[in-house]
Amino acid sequence: MSFRPAGFRPAVVRYAVVLVFALSSGAILAQEAKNPAPASTAAKPAAAAAAPAAEAAAKPAEATASVKPGDATAGQGKSAACGACHGIDGNSADPQYPKLAGQSEAYIVHQLNSFKSGKRQNPIMMGMVAPLSEQDMHDIGAYFASKTSLPGVADQALVERGEQLYRQGDSAKGVPACMACHSIDGRGNPGAMYPQLTSQHAQYIEATLKAWHDGTVWGDDAHSQIMPGIAAKLDAKDIAAVASYVEGLHAAEGAGTSAAK
Repeated sequence: MSFRPAGFRPAVVRYAVVLVFALSSGAILAQEAKNPAPASTAAKPAAAAAAPAAEAAAKPAEATASVKPGDATAGQGKSAACGACHGIDGNSADPQYPKLAGQSEAYIVHQLNSFKSGKRQNPIMMGMVAPLSEQDMHDIGAYFASKTSLPGVADQALVERGEQLYRQGDSAKGVPACMACHSIDGRGNPGAMYPQLTSQHAQYIEATLKAWHDGTVWGDDAHSQIMPGIAAKLDAKDIAAVASYVEGLHAAEGAGTSAAK
């Protein structure tokens, strides 16, 4: 006769079931720890997706870093097509096209980029600038900056009012003096990227001021917002007067002063 305490068999069975469950769970956990493939696999697509974005973000910086200051010699050849309208040396013979001779490299590059991006609208210029690289723009800008603008002549009947607007402005109309930004002799301020105006064609200046007066804007940057607001305060006579004065504005020979003739 063997001795078997009451309830022994059920207890053994329950213990065996618990043991099997524990061993199974441990095996599963160990397998997951050894092969964390799903998490690793999920991370790879994210890293792969991020790589092209990082590469694309780095490219503009690399392109900008590779641009060198403009080379006037290289710019002479690159500007050959520009000469058809603006003159080979930047002194355009047709007054509807601006003179570029003596204009700062930075200002020319800024305007070319505005045409290329479409912020400044002109069908001819947008087509001409489309194939230019950033370096091409700097070289062309350097070439025209190395040239000297030929002096023009102002209409004597308009000089008095034109001089007042250029040198003093008109406080009653809220118009600042032009020379505050473009300098006393119209040479501009390259550092602040205010353009040279001296000897510019009156016809071009007048047409541009009228366009600004009527709401045309050349871009969305701070510089592009300045002139439309000022031009809006000028009437047609003021625009004609200051445009004529600017054409005759140039440094007097042998002196540091400027004159409009």
